[in-house]
Amino acid sequence: MKTFVGNKLRLLRREHGHTQAQMAKSLGVSPAYINQIENNQRTLSLRILIGLLEEYGVDWHDILNDDDERTLIELKSALNDPIFDDNSISARELQTVADSAPQFASSFIKLLNDHRQLVDVMTRLGSEGMPTSVIKVSSEALIHDFFRDNLNHFPKLEHAAETLTQSFPSETESQYLFICERLKRKHNIKVKIKQVEMMGDTLRIFNREKKEIWLSEAFDSINRKFQLLHLICLIEEETLLDKIILDMGEQSPLTINRCKVELANYFAAAALMPYEAFLSMAENVAYDIDRLAIRFGVSVEQVCHRLTTLQRNGRRGIPFFFLRIDKAGNVTKRFNATAFQIAQYGGACPVWNLHTAFRTPGVIIPQFVEMTDGERFFTLSRTTERPTHSSETQDRRLVMSLGCKVEHAEKLSYANPLAPREKRVFAKIGINCHLCPREGCSQRAHQPMVKELNFDPSKRGNTRYDA
Repeated sequence: MKTFVGNKLRLLRREHGHTQAQMAKSLGVSPAYINQIENNQRTLSLRILIGLLEEYGVDWHDILNDDDERTLIELKSALNDPIFDDNSISARELQTVADSAPQFASSFIKLLNDHRQLVDVMTRLGSEGMPTSVIKVSSEALIHDFFRDNLNHFPKLEHAAETLTQSFPSETESQYLFICERLKRKHNIKVKIKQVEMMGDTLRIFNREKKEIWLSEAFDSINRKFQLLHLICLIEEETLLDKIILDMGEQSPLTINRCKVELANYFAAAALMPYEAFLSMAENVAYDIDRLAIRFGVSVEQVCHRLTTLQRNGRRGIPFFFLRIDKAGNVTKRFNATAFQIAQYGGACPVWNLHTAFRTPGVIIPQFVEMTDGERFFTLSRTTERPTHSSETQDRRLVMSLGCKVEHAEKLSYANPLAPREKRVFAKIGINCHLCPREGCSQRAHQPMVKELNFDPSKRGNTRYDA
């Protein structure tokens, strides 16, 4: 894997007040060699890395991490916000800012993210006013940003899950009994399946004093395994979870507890779908979601969620985003390893077939989409079911969407039948009507907050907002 560190080397040299010639002399190379590395014309060799560690006392993690690339991606995403109606900044200018002023770039990105979160709150509240209690960033937004900042990948949790599953039986049908026996043997915890009449609307209860786990009979075998692995993480990896959450900084108990739940879900998915085996099969079957679900004995939703986490250095899968909504368009789950902006605000655009998937339960609907900034993605939308245990809990169907940048589409079997690359039709979608600047959209439901549309009383356009 090629390692370009031009910006970091330049900043390190300037921090020590050295010229290229002085740094070259201390490292035993020519000034031209240092110049080529700083301009990303040559990669960092092991010899130079060792020299940097010895001469400048830096941590190799600080040299080799990919923060620069991430900053550049986030800068580009920030400047694609509708608030900038005339985005004429070139890729070269953005690279210059990221290279020369990384702290400024980070502060700018944070300011834009704060702005987006405020707009998100205002959009959801509508005209009902804004109580001071809701000005705070929600726990969900903080956790989403934390996962996104980590590319939705946690190596230490992956390692812990792989250690656990080394003793797992290969037959998925035997795994549930194996997990139950392990809980009994290692922790003296019994697993009991309880009737709905006893559990009510609760699906899982862990009584630490009685050392009993109660699972509702409404859970199928797939979700029973997942729930038990989730609890194993909370029981056995509590110290690891606390260490990971420290990176969030000081947070409320609510945010910390919710983050632990999401991290435990991550662990359970990693245990059921081990990284290398899962990624290898995904590549071999062209990311066929149903095939993956059958092979690993998991649900389609669990497969989609797991696909967003395959961002291990040196062995990465396709960067996906994952979004789940209810019938009213409310976002109930979201994970993002891409720059897909709509994941921050919800799936409110009616042009996206995420919403029409409710009409065809269980069928995967592919679609090519284009955002207002010109970024193009390929998405797969499908319904997912919730546990049903009475006539009152019927039709709790949700819709999830899995998506990636269009350049990865040909790796997915779902894209091939649609159209050749040169004949693809892209649906023009936006974040939501409040923030979408598109003109002439037949689905517009609100005047955009970010732009005044042309309006002529003597004409009638597609909607009352466009004339």
